[in-house]
Amino acid sequence: MSAVEDRLSELGLTVPEVVPPVAAYVPVVREGDLVFTSGQLPMVDGSLAATGKVGAEVDPETAKSLAETCALNAIAAIKSEIGDLDTVTRVVKVVGFVASDPGFTGQPGVINGASELLVKAFGDKGIHARSAVGVAALPLDAPVEVEVIVSVAR
Repeated sequence: MSAVEDRLSELGLTVPEVVPPVAAYVPVVREGDLVFTSGQLPMVDGSLAATGKVGAEVDPETAKSLAETCALNAIAAIKSEIGDLDTVTRVVKVVGFVASDPGFTGQPGVINGASELLVKAFGDKGIHARSAVGVAALPLDAPVEVEVIVSVAR
């Protein structure tokens, strides 16, 4: 097990199986020393952990936890491509989408769930650039979706 997986284990988390695509794409692509994940939904054991809009059916704290789940699924996709998570040299960028009730403006706080998990998992290598975007709807009525770009050692 990698040091990254050891840190996740200390948090009571394990890297899940890669979530299969729900449309015509692949979960992860490597180009040189960069690895790009597709948008990851808060899937747990093959099902969405929650549905609905943040600020309406889903409260912000639950959404933050769902963003963490998305990040864990992104880690799974990355691991499926590179094998050893300890070869990640930097989490470069995170983009988070929040299906938001029209009056909800707390998207950055929701996506902190993903960002905080990546820093806990990768340490200083997990500090990244980020966008947190409110959207009208996400696939399958998911409240949150996260994509991650990492650099890896060759």
